[in-house]
Amino acid sequence: MTDRIYSTDAYARNMDATVVEVDTDDGRVLLDRTVFYPGGGGQPPDTGTILIGDDRLAVTHVAQDGSGVWHWLEGGIPPRSTAVRGEVDWERRYRLMRTHTAMHALCGVVWERFQSPVTGGNMNPGEGRLDFELPNWDPENKLPLEAALNEALDRALPVEVSFLPREEADQDPSLIRTKVNLLPSGLREVRVIDIVGLDRQADGGTHVASTAEVGSVRIAKIESKGRGFRRIRLALD
Repeated sequence: MTDRIYSTDAYARNMDATVVEVDTDDGRVLLDRTVFYPGGGGQPPDTGTILIGDDRLAVTHVAQDGSGVWHWLEGGIPPRSTAVRGEVDWERRYRLMRTHTAMHALCGVVWERFQSPVTGGNMNPGEGRLDFELPNWDPENKLPLEAALNEALDRALPVEVSFLPREEADQDPSLIRTKVNLLPSGLREVRVIDIVGLDRQADGGTHVASTAEVGSVRIAKIESKGRGFRRIRLALD
């Protein structure tokens, strides 16, 4: 299994690693450790560079399976046991961290006001959308919701990471803010992201350490997704 550095240190930008498996047909390598987030929970996978001596190979995609975290490379495939150095595209990653944290903050604000679960979501660097079940939504709620979201972010709330045994996590239904529990049945340890005092939920993605790092955000658009459902799109300023 790959040592997932990003899971405990989202600010790690590079790592030394070793190639433990290769798939030349698919143009990918499995590394023993990585800072590259493989995507999930609406957050896209990282991109960046793998260095082997003076050679630079572009990391075009990252994904995980039961073996660990695979990295798709452009420019060649190193053999097993090759020592490499990985560098994540930090500007893109950090913008995703800010975006993902803003989306969790939006979850918290919507939950405080409406006790409404998330029914879907997705993000790109600097923008994201969350779908909510909001049967009593009034268009006049948009500006107060945006103001409440920015007020929460301005409070510089700490963002903490912890891990719970699956059995303990299952006893706390508040950790699941989605309408459907999406935790894989075989997951034995649950990673929890806690924006202290605002939002605490199971999540595998990368986040900033304080809501102050997010900056201000805009609710760019609110769309109807059928009777009682709304899609809220936000953007970083």
